[in-house]
Amino acid sequence: MESTGNRRIVIEPVTRVEGHGKVTILLDEERRVQEARLHIVEFRGFERFIQGRPFWEVPVLVQRLCGICPVSHHLCAAKAVDGIVGVDRLTPTGEKMRRLMHYGQMFQSHALHFFHLAAPDLLFGFDAPVATRNVLGVIAAHPDLAVQGVTMRKFGQEIIRLTAGKKIHGTGAIPGGINKNLSLSERDFLLAELPRMLEWSRQSVALAKDYTLAHLEQLAGFGSFPSNHLSIVRADGAMDLYDGGLRAIDETGGTILDHVDPRDYLDEIGEEVRPWSYMKFPFLKRLGPERGWYRVGPLARVNACDSIDTPGAEAARRDFLAHFGGGPCHVTMGYHWARMIELLHAGEVIERLLHDPDLQGDDLVAPAGERRGEFVAMIEAPRGTLTHHYRVDAQDRVTMANLIVSTTCNNEAMNRAVRKIADDHLTGVDEITEGLLNRIEVGIRAYDPCLSCATHALGQMPLEVTVVGPDGAELARRARPE
Repeated sequence: MESTGNRRIVIEPVTRVEGHGKVTILLDEERRVQEARLHIVEFRGFERFIQGRPFWEVPVLVQRLCGICPVSHHLCAAKAVDGIVGVDRLTPTGEKMRRLMHYGQMFQSHALHFFHLAAPDLLFGFDAPVATRNVLGVIAAHPDLAVQGVTMRKFGQEIIRLTAGKKIHGTGAIPGGINKNLSLSERDFLLAELPRMLEWSRQSVALAKDYTLAHLEQLAGFGSFPSNHLSIVRADGAMDLYDGGLRAIDETGGTILDHVDPRDYLDEIGEEVRPWSYMKFPFLKRLGPERGWYRVGPLARVNACDSIDTPGAEAARRDFLAHFGGGPCHVTMGYHWARMIELLHAGEVIERLLHDPDLQGDDLVAPAGERRGEFVAMIEAPRGTLTHHYRVDAQDRVTMANLIVSTTCNNEAMNRAVRKIADDHLTGVDEITEGLLNRIEVGIRAYDPCLSCATHALGQMPLEVTVVGPDGAELARRARPE
């Protein structure tokens, strides 16, 4: 694509996200953006790694996709394995323990992203010195917020430990149920911290709301665009992060599809391949690749659901939508506010579950039913809708696996955000500054992408930006320390 006079800017890797990716921006002679792309540069191979393994190993194996959101893969795979062994309904203890594990994961992941990864941009500004704009800067300038973020994440991790056996890569979910209940002493340990967690969750919603409204004039167009939104919802249309049917809405809030069984996802969702990225581009088949791309995650879930069944989060959801005309919000930076609404929702669900005596039940595993050779499960991971699809043979070996990871669903949206921010902030600019490049990363970070789920990268993450002239000569270089 490069013609005489074109300049190519590379951001590699994108920082303060989980995993490894890079951005390339092509400018013409007049420094107008001709192309801007987010590249996923490592190969994703777990769909092959697990072939030939016994299907009951899959819930433990696939969570090695990621150390940040292993619970999401663990539970989605477990739900698929339930279907393979013919279990369509878990015992009350089995389902509620899994839900507690899942909402604990949601709580810790949202706290991690907001306070550790996004907060430096929000608190110090996009142009703040890089030496300040990081988690250590947050600790120095806002120690109370830093402690709050660490403590909230720790609370979610303790829930995971007590339901899955350990904080990372646990083994709690097994075919047809769970392998432990929650003792009274474990319950009381969590209840002791819960009031503070709920209060901090309410404060986090207020913090995200106040920031968004105070900067709305700047943020409204920042990497923003109308889009479709997709999530799973409960049978009554309420938000359900563990189970439900697939719903998609268009940019006006109109229904595209509703209550689709996850097992029918191939009838509704296609995946486009492009030569410059290892990550696919999902789309709704009934609209096609050009119009059918969609967003997932907190913003999409708040937009797509009819209600949230916990009082504080529902009030916050209504308030959120009211500020955007009552319809879907398309402001990309609105993800942070929506994410904190879900943080509060997770805390309220945790409170409800901890007071449920079923968590101390002894009936942990439902009896197996008619064996199936194939099953599909979906769950709402912190970053969006996650799909696990498996086939097994008569010897119980996995013969096919297809995983559509949440970040993959947001691939087109993240690329559009990169392009829009580049158009708005880099066009006509002579000097590359760290703050200008950070704007590109801010737009990507709003989606809280987990690139490791899609790429499984190893190694360190320095940032180096190089400007190359049309003859291949290096014109400028800026480097961020590892």
